[in-house]
Amino acid sequence: MNLGTDRIRQIVLSLRNFSRLDEAELKAVDIHEGIDSTLLILQHRLKARPERPEIEMIKDYAALPLVECYAGQLNQVFMNILVNSIDAIEESNANRTYEEIKENPNQITIRTSVIDAAWVEVTFSNNGVSIPQEVKQRIFDPFFTTKPLGKGTGMGMSISYQIVTEKHGGKLECFSTLGEGTEFIIRIPIRQQVHQVV
Repeated sequence: MNLGTDRIRQIVLSLRNFSRLDEAELKAVDIHEGIDSTLLILQHRLKARPERPEIEMIKDYAALPLVECYAGQLNQVFMNILVNSIDAIEESNANRTYEEIKENPNQITIRTSVIDAAWVEVTFSNNGVSIPQEVKQRIFDPFFTTKPLGKGTGMGMSISYQIVTEKHGGKLECFSTLGEGTEFIIRIPIRQQVHQVV
């Protein structure tokens, strides 16, 4: 029972941290806390299943300062990118056996760094299916989706792009190499008055 209540407490704290309902305004926050809360919420999609082993999470966190941002909205961006990464991995597993997946494990890597002392960069890489060039050009367009009917609205990446570029004066880019997976790079200023172009 103690274990159960402790787990519930962790989930509630993560949900509060993820949504940041009490912090709709600009505030200096620990970006890693937001990423970790998002990962805890998505834990059910990462853990092992009968058809595949657990998706490996590799975290390469740098020492980051507190970042002035709209934390709840930025957490939503992390959620959208991670959900798309998991979907891409699951799509790549469609024609692979459990053993094949075990030999070449599914991985998502999250890397953070400080750039020029004024910017924070968060990179999400996955080794799922890569994104074709014609899709990559439209990935941030509203209502554009490659998911089957009823699976996606085509708004997640469009909203993420708006949150990063318009709300935070940052940059959101997508790189994908055939057979190697996909990488999303978020770059935002540490202080919001820094609105120069990256």
